[in-house]
Amino acid sequence: MSSIHQLPLELIDSCIGSRIWVVMKSDKEFTGTLKHFDDYVNMVLEDVTEYENTPEGRKTTQLEQILLNGNNICMLIPGGTGPSA
Repeated sequence: MSSIHQLPLELIDSCIGSRIWVVMKSDKEFTGTLKHFDDYVNMVLEDVTEYENTPEGRKTTQLEQILLNGNNICMLIPGGTGPSA
């Protein structure tokens, strides 16, 4: 079988140990190093920056580690650096 076609979970698996940008269904986005995930795309990120859009502007928070619920994830961008200023 050709390596050109990858299933979604195979693509996420290839990102373990790499930086990833996660866009949530809410007004939050996260960048961090993907450490673990499961079949429901619940994921653990380390060295995280959280971006939250508020009425006052974009707020950023640094976190050591976070567990994200796969049901609330809208989009994953492997190698993404987060939203631009």
